[in-house]
Amino acid sequence: MSAKPSLTEILNIEYPIIMAPMFLVSNAKMLIAGANNGIATCIPALNYRTDEEFRAALDEIRSKTDGAIGINLIVNKSNPKVATQLKTCLDKKVDFIITSLGNPKEVIEACKPAGIKVFCDVVDLAYAKKVEELGADAVIAVNNRAGGHAGNMSPEELIPLLNENCAIPIISAGGVGNKEDLDYIMSLGACGVSVGSIFIASEESDVSDEYKQACVDFGKDDIVMSTKVSGTPCTVINTPYVQKIGTKQNWFERVLSKNKRLKKWVKMLTFVKGMKALEKSAFSATYKTVWCAGPTIENTTKIEPVAAIIKRLVGK
Repeated sequence: MSAKPSLTEILNIEYPIIMAPMFLVSNAKMLIAGANNGIATCIPALNYRTDEEFRAALDEIRSKTDGAIGINLIVNKSNPKVATQLKTCLDKKVDFIITSLGNPKEVIEACKPAGIKVFCDVVDLAYAKKVEELGADAVIAVNNRAGGHAGNMSPEELIPLLNENCAIPIISAGGVGNKEDLDYIMSLGACGVSVGSIFIASEESDVSDEYKQACVDFGKDDIVMSTKVSGTPCTVINTPYVQKIGTKQNWFERVLSKNKRLKKWVKMLTFVKGMKALEKSAFSATYKTVWCAGPTIENTTKIEPVAAIIKRLVGK
C-alpha cells in the first residue's frame, strides 16, 4: 500500500489539525482566526438558521482568510436542509466537507467534480470501508475520547484498525488537547486530528462567559455521557443541574424510544428539545446548564485567543 498523504498535504495547511465543527459553538470569527494561524477550520451548516445567513457567513470568512475552510453536513433524513446546504457549499467553493450521520454518496458525487474534499465521520471499520468505496477522501475516526457524540473504540484500537484496512487517510477525532496528545495520536498512524473542546473557551467564541469558565473550572473527570440531550449518548459537563436531572432517559422516555411506531418521532422530539436546551445554556446564564464538552477541557486553564490555543497545541 502506498504512503498516504498527510492532512497538511491534503488541505495545504501548516499544522495537521482541523478545528472540529461544534454545534452552536463554532462561528465565523473562530474559523477566520484558526485558518489564519495554520490550521483548517470547520463549522456545522446547521449553525445557521437560513441559507442567506449561511452564504453571508461564508462570504465574510473567505474575505478575511485564504486558509482551508470546511463545512459539516448532517446527511441523513433528520436534516431537510442538506440539499440546499450542499448547493451553497458548491457555489461558495469551500475546501472540504465533513459528513455525519448518514449516507454521503450524493455529497461525494457532487463534490468530486468541484475539487472539494469529503471526509466522513466513522466509528468502526464497516462504515469506513463503505465510505471509502463511495469515494471519500479520508475518514474522521471518532473515538471514545471525543466530545459530543463519541465513538465506542479507543484511538489505540480504532486508528490502527482503519489504517491497516483502508487505503484512504485516517483523521482522528477525540483525545487531543496538547502537544503530547497530538504527537501520540499521530504516532498511531493518523494523518491529522480534529480538535474541538479546547476551542470553546476562546475569546472568539460567542458562547456565554459561564460556559467558557466551566471549561476552565471543570476537567476530564467531570465529563459524563448523557442521553437526555438528544437521545443518543453525548458528552456533557457534570454540573449540579446535570447531576439533578440525571444522565439517562426516564422509564417513560425509554419505553417510547423502543416503540417501533413511535421511536422515530420520539427521537426527533427528544433531539429538538435537547438542542433548544443546549442553545439556551450556551448563550445565556441559567441554572439549567447543559454544556457539551469533551475530556480535553482538562487542558483549558484560561480563556484565551484561538491563536494562543493553537500555539500551545503545536508546542510553539
